[in-house]
Formats: sequence, structure tokens, C-alpha cells
Amino acid sequence: MGAADTVPGVSGGTMALITGIYEDLLAAVKSVDIRMFKHLLSLDLKAALAGVHIRFLLCLFCGIGIAVMSLARVMNYLLHYQPVPTWSLFFGLIAASIWVVGRRVALWSFRQAVALCVGTAAAWFIVGLVPADTPETAGFIFLSGMVAVCAMILPGLSGAFILLILGKYEYILGLLEKPFMPANLGMLAILAAGCAAGLAGFSRVLKYVLDKWPDNAIACLTGMMLGSMRKIWPWKEPLVVESIGGRQVVITEANVWPEAALSEIMIPAILMLAGFALVMIIERISHRSSAD
Repeated sequence: MGAADTVPGVSGGTMALITGIYEDLLAAVKSVDIRMFKHLLSLDLKAALAGVHIRFLLCLFCGIGIAVMSLARVMNYLLHYQPVPTWSLFFGLIAASIWVVGRRVALWSFRQAVALCVGTAAAWFIVGLVPADTPETAGFIFLSGMVAVCAMILPGLSGAFILLILGKYEYILGLLEKPFMPANLGMLAILAAGCAAGLAGFSRVLKYVLDKWPDNAIACLTGMMLGSMRKIWPWKEPLVVESIGGRQVVITEANVWPEAALSEIMIPAILMLAGFALVMIIERISHRSSAD
């Protein structure tokens, strides 16, 4: 999830779905409630942690944190200097995820088809938005964390891409490259607080929807992944390029068919197949683990 969340267009929620921990994730986040904070304020640590899925949350968020800290620079390099192979791998991952998640709908009917179309249209529209120029104040960083984390747990919508739309993706990557500088550490703490606030509220809404209308919810989430393929298509052509901080930055781009020689397309095609196969292997392993 952490590796996925560093890439604009790839959702950590998708990784949670294909590894079979998505509902456990929502339940674990929901277990952090007001009663826990009341017990913490009264210094009753045992009672505070009694109803919280603490082991699951610690393992998960430590894994996400380590991946984000260690891979932020690598992902930034790959997306700048090896974009086609990188996006090809993720295209295969998401394509397989659509198939895997879509099979979880118990019965496809007209309602599920509508939910699929709504999810597809929503994600297609969101990933086509133009990144904005926004302030770097503490309040806006807090708000960015709240909004981005909601996308992070929604399959098909990337928290990193929401940060890109809000104009804060490169800024946050810069903070993560030197996280222990006092100024950077303070802003990262504000970002984390915003993420915690957004996660605590939005996870409850999502858990309620999944419990109340499971097939419709899964169909909509499948559609969101399908719509996000607009962003993940590897071959693109810049439409609008601006100079930001002395560097040329692509603001909008269009998907195009590859015009390179067949030999140059082979590696991206192999990476697509590798990504697809990896998801199918992970899904099979998660099925065996749940059966055991």
C-alpha cells in the first residue's frame, strides 16, 4: 500500500483489496473511536487499547510508513526518467485488479451496472482534473492530508494523485526526502494529523456502505479502478507544459497509441503482463491464506 500510495494514479486501497485486507482495514480504523481517546485522557492505556485492532494497525502503518519513506525518491526518479516502463507495470497491476475485484460481486444486475458506470465516470473525471497552484500553509497541508487519505482507501483513486491535483505532490515528496529536518518534520506531522482526521471519519462511512449495500459498493469501487486507467495508460503526449521553479512540468497530457518500433514496445508489454500475473498470484495466495 505504501509503495502504491507514492505513485499518482495508483491507489493503496486497490492493493488492500487484492491482498484481501480491505474490510479488515476499514474495521481496524473504525475501532479507533471517541471512547479510546476518553480512556487515553484519563491515562487508562489498557482500556484505551482494549477495543482497538492495535496489532493490525501498527503492522500496517509501519509498513506503509517505511515504504513511503524509502521509495519516495525511487518512485520520483522512475516516473521522471522511466515513465513508460513504470506506468506499464502499474497498468498491468490495475487491469488485473479490476478483474479480481469485479468477481467479488455476488450477483451482477442493473443496479450493479449503474454503480459500475457511476464509479467509472467519477474516477475518469477526477483523474482528468488539472493540478492547481495552492498555498503551503499549515492549514492547507492539514486539509490536503484529509482529502488525500480519503482517496487512498478508495480503490481506483490515488491519494498521491489528489495531492498532485491540489498542487502539493512535489512539495510532500520534497519533505519526505529529508523527513528529519525540523521544518519538514513539523509539516509532515500536520499532514499526518490531517490524514488521521480524514481516515477516522471517511472509513466509517465506507464501512457502513460496504455492510449495507456490498454488491453495489464493490461494483462502484470496480468502476473507480476502471476509470483510473485513463491516468495509468503508459503512452502520453504533453498538451500544456509550464515552467515551475526553473523546471518544465507537464500540466495536462493526452493518451496516445505507441508509435515506437515493436522492439521498444516489448519491454512495456512484458511489464504489463508481469503486473497482471503478480496480482493474480497475490490473489491466489490470499485465498489460500483465508481458507487455512
